[in-house]
Amino acid sequence: MSYVTYDILHGTCVPAPAPVTALTAGSAAQLASHATAPTAMQPAWPVADAHNDLLMLVQHFAADRDYFRRAWLPQLRAGQVGIQVLPVFVDESWLPGLALRQTLALIETALRTVESCADDLALCLEPGDVEQALADGRIAVVLALEGCPAVGPDTDLLRTLSRLGVRMASLTHFGRNFLADGSAEDGTDGRLTRAGVSAVKVMQETGMLVDVSHLSLAGTRHVLDITRAPVLATHSSCRALHEHHRNLPDAELRAIAATGGVVGINFFPAFLSPGPGTIDLVLDHIEHAVGQAGIEHVGLGPDFTKEIASTMYAGSHVMEGIDLAAAVPGLEGPADLPVLAGRLAARGFSPADVAAVLGGNLRRLLNSSIGGGAVPGGGAVPGGGP
Repeated sequence: MSYVTYDILHGTCVPAPAPVTALTAGSAAQLASHATAPTAMQPAWPVADAHNDLLMLVQHFAADRDYFRRAWLPQLRAGQVGIQVLPVFVDESWLPGLALRQTLALIETALRTVESCADDLALCLEPGDVEQALADGRIAVVLALEGCPAVGPDTDLLRTLSRLGVRMASLTHFGRNFLADGSAEDGTDGRLTRAGVSAVKVMQETGMLVDVSHLSLAGTRHVLDITRAPVLATHSSCRALHEHHRNLPDAELRAIAATGGVVGINFFPAFLSPGPGTIDLVLDHIEHAVGQAGIEHVGLGPDFTKEIASTMYAGSHVMEGIDLAAAVPGLEGPADLPVLAGRLAARGFSPADVAAVLGGNLRRLLNSSIGGGAVPGGGAVPGGGP
């Protein structure tokens, strides 16, 4: 797979060999001309997806060792996904006692998948690993934790998980745990616990990015108060456009940007509007986030769950009143991601800005902040406490 090399700091693109169907970064007009024909469009730069729970399905089909290569790799390649964050999500059926066991099992699933597809995937652990993967034509894989149920109050376990390859973690899911309150507990105004403050410290000592998606609003503000490193929200949308506890207010969008972080816009219909999800609504949230955080701090966190729901939960699974089988028509999986290039261009985004949102911003953050991007000296995080 070939891409253009995109320099986000200088706004330049250097063409690289690409298939004849690939979209080059020549002009906004060229991008816009593809807006009505998404199936023919391929962005010539790598797309970065900050959140895809596909590990759940790979584990579900563990007996089929070719499942990822057959079912997911073609989707990622068709979507020009060059960077994929793979979260480790522990389903509620494993909680609380088996959370660590399932976390380790999913990490093993990820490591085995990368090893078995070494010609197509590369696990990224240190600065420069993402660029090397892209240069080799491989998909850069970054392991993440979603919710940290395996950690509990024992935050040194984050060091262990870092040694196993985890480079990103969110503190909570919807509810309350030992570290903090999830977004569904917003009414409590709960900040981080002492263990939560310790978790942020350990993560930033080990070069693990803190993800505030799913965290309560008070908890998010607490993280932003004490962080010594960039913070990201891997899959969150804009509360100004739709009042939902999973979405971020404008002040938090700006504060994440001020840390040097990135907000990955979530495509899940329930977070976009009270009604059905559409591609235009996704674009609305991207535009709003760019207006608040700036063009260098917005990316994609699609959170595709339709295939998971249809496969593992008999077609429907309701969590916190949300049907995981729902999806935006035309944006139902990784192969659909290229449609966003032309649609953003049609709204006036320049080729450089399209490249930044589709992948350049997350690419920059991962290259500077994982592994070797740890806080120098591991100094104490100031201002902690519940």
